[in-house]
Amino acid sequence: MDDIPLGSLYIVLLILIVLSGFFSSSETGLMAINRYRLKHLANSGHRGARLAQKLLTRPDRLIGLILLGNNMVNILAASIATVIAMRQFGDNGIWISTLIMTVVVLIFAEVAPKTLAALHPEKVAFPASYVLVALLKVLNPVVWLVNSFANLLLRPFGVKTDVVALERLDRDELRTLFTEGGHISDDHQRMLVNILDLEQASVEDVMVPRGDIVGIDLDDEWADILNQLTQTVYTRLPVYRESIDDVVGLLHIRSIIAKLSVGSLNFEDLQRSVRRPYFVPEGTPLTRQLLEFQEKERRMALVVDEYGDIQGLVTLDDILEEIVGEFTTEGRGRLRTMRQLDDGSYLVDGSTSLRTLNRRLNWNLPFDEAHTLGGLLIEELEAIPDGKCSIRIGQHIMTIVDIKDNVVNKVLIKPNQVQAT
Repeated sequence: MDDIPLGSLYIVLLILIVLSGFFSSSETGLMAINRYRLKHLANSGHRGARLAQKLLTRPDRLIGLILLGNNMVNILAASIATVIAMRQFGDNGIWISTLIMTVVVLIFAEVAPKTLAALHPEKVAFPASYVLVALLKVLNPVVWLVNSFANLLLRPFGVKTDVVALERLDRDELRTLFTEGGHISDDHQRMLVNILDLEQASVEDVMVPRGDIVGIDLDDEWADILNQLTQTVYTRLPVYRESIDDVVGLLHIRSIIAKLSVGSLNFEDLQRSVRRPYFVPEGTPLTRQLLEFQEKERRMALVVDEYGDIQGLVTLDDILEEIVGEFTTEGRGRLRTMRQLDDGSYLVDGSTSLRTLNRRLNWNLPFDEAHTLGGLLIEELEAIPDGKCSIRIGQHIMTIVDIKDNVVNKVLIKPNQVQAT
């Protein structure tokens, strides 16, 4: 190299340092890229994303190619730097070039390019993929030879070098992905997280309790039935005789609205419009029940326990409201089960779902055993109170202010004890 001008050597050295930075940034960019976004862009026709995805299907070849290129240019750069230093500083040039090249390579070929690639992986990885794919075709025999030896060493440890599919995410990982996703609005984040939470809830968590079921009693006077039909805010009603245990079926108001509006509806018309009842077990998960409603084309079901006794009523709206929040007329009617007083206290119906309280007020009341506020209080007291009494549950002091027929009707929660958990 003595015949090569120093200016040319400096130019070659600069090019090699740039190439080293290219290989370093390419490695970091491709490894740091979001695999799910990469798959989305590749499926959308982004050529750079397709090339990057192709490279990442065989990470052993990719890393082998990058390290091969990086080591080649670094070793060559170190050799040229040594020649330059020795021509300028004599024998002292060896340690001078070593010191200078260590700093230069560390900063300009490692730290700076890798930091840039880690912060903007797509901007680095996609353009680099075009170059790396071309290099892989040229250097494929060498890369194959190097990787064969490397894979041979990894095989006894059960390490697979092929990446066939994306890793599956569990529910908690998906929750983190949704909540930390900066490009998803708060409303959409909440709905996505609520969908994940459906797996942990069953129909008994959202059902209308047996005592709150509003229906048509065929044993009532016809005038009373007509008055109920014209005044009801519900679109679907269970129909029974004397008690809900003797249920006849389910009625959709739409099926009788035409005759009801002109006053020609009679008892026989009402009976013919009643649809066969649909029963579901109380432990049915909400995700499964949602699919059942879709498959059977139903929107309302009666919830029964293991003995076949009716425990409540669940509708499609109840499940959808677990995802998007209360939105129907019937749902808005239920909001009155919880009212905030002027002093900040909450007056809550005992039949209010613990799941609803936790979601709306950001509380953490336990609902492993009991599913309603009244049920939780009786469970904690281990007895049915004779009158007013108070109990602390977690951060909340709750006072039973009304109890009738062994059922907790109203509960007062003091404002100074209402704390978000």
